[in-house]
Amino acid sequence: MARHRQGRLGEEIKKSISSMLINGIKDPRRANRIITVSGVDVTNDGSFAYVYVTPLVLGNEDKDEVCKEVLAGFNKAKGLLRNKVASDIKLRHTPELIFRIDSSMDYGRHIDSILKDIKANTPERSEEEEQ
Repeated sequence: MARHRQGRLGEEIKKSISSMLINGIKDPRRANRIITVSGVDVTNDGSFAYVYVTPLVLGNEDKDEVCKEVLAGFNKAKGLLRNKVASDIKLRHTPELIFRIDSSMDYGRHIDSILKDIKANTPERSEEEEQ
């Protein structure tokens, strides 16, 4: 039962932060960036919420620098975002927001390239060999 509550709370936090990104924050570190809030995980006791963000990195930019810049911007606006979440979601205690870069897309691409390499290096079997 508590797991469903955490999931709903995570979705509400995600929705609140996403709307704030679209409408409210004027930080130059995020003003000209496309940032996606990909997920929110709330701890069992509801005291912390891990917010996973994914910045769009253009071809000529350093991914690590962009991620550091985006995380610094989110950490600077942490109080403002927490106040917005508190006003949007009526809770006794608003969770502490912890921002992290979501690397699941990179991990998925890595696994996909490994599978392609395996498929390319595996010889094709004919139907006669399988019988």
